Amino acid sequence: QDTLFPYIKDNIKEYLRAHWEEEECQRDVGLLRKQALEDSSLDGVVPIPLESGSGEEELERVIQAVVDNVRWQMSLDRKTTALKQLQGHMWREAYATGHVKGEVFEDVVPAIRKWREAGMKIYIYSSGSVEAQKLLFGYSTEGDILELFDGHFDTRIGPKVESESYRRIAESIGCATNNILFLTDVPREANAAEEADTHVAVVIRPGNAGLTDDEKSYYSLISSFTELFLPSST
Repeated sequence: QDTLFPYIKDNIKEYLRAHWEEEECQRDVGLLRKQALEDSSLDGVVPIPLESGSGEEELERVIQAVVDNVRWQMSLDRKTTALKQLQGHMWREAYATGHVKGEVFEDVVPAIRKWREAGMKIYIYSSGSVEAQKLLFGYSTEGDILELFDGHFDTRIGPKVESESYRRIAESIGCATNNILFLTDVPREANAAEEADTHVAVVIRPGNAGLTDDEKSYYSLISSFTELFLPSST
């Protein structure tokens, strides 16, 4: 929220100018153009014209339309594939060039190493795409820590606020739901996981949304992974 999304808004025009002739960039623009057509009935939508020539002025006009369309989608917090694809490619470059690093709390890596030594498997489930997850952990403040994870899931498995998603994950990894512990900072996700008979702990971290008194009393709360004492895997 504070780093990745502002990076897109601040750098999109420069990115498009630098990569415009590349096939990947043109595919991204094509998807955004198609999405804009589908969105034509929505208030505020910015259409993206086709290039009819090669003039510098016209190119700038098309690029500006893409910029305005992306910013409009982001202002509505839309999750379209077209938007996510372009964002993913921009973030990939930002991580690779060191402009952005994935921040990892200092208790996380030692705890995960300990759990893995005890025979446990660790998976990430995020509303961010699998590609975005791999960038965050591949270019983290702790270095490349992708080796610590046994797999990644995003909303292609289902929304995080629906219990069926957790059953699908359990089936996918060949594990009963009641042998899974799900860590989250979002009570609605915790509730959905519980409905699927998954164990849950709600993580309190700086910057997270506050919890109601009822939520605080109902859920198991932790503020560090060191507070978790998990049985060894058999």
